[in-house]
Amino acid sequence: MKTNSSAKKRFSFTGTGKIKRKHAYKSHILTKMSKKRKRNLTHTGTVDPADHDRVARMLVA
Repeated sequence: MKTNSSAKKRFSFTGTGKIKRKHAYKSHILTKMSKKRKRNLTHTGTVDPADHDRVARMLVA
């Protein structure tokens, strides 16, 4: 079974086993956004517990 190629580019594991993700809406048409909003989108988040199993299944080969 192969690792999902799109998932391995978008997610990574933390040391404790949680899955890190990036925020959406940070690629283009950024001129209308405030600096504060763009800055807050820079930080990584974690995958919601409801989606954790589904994302982990894509990452584990």
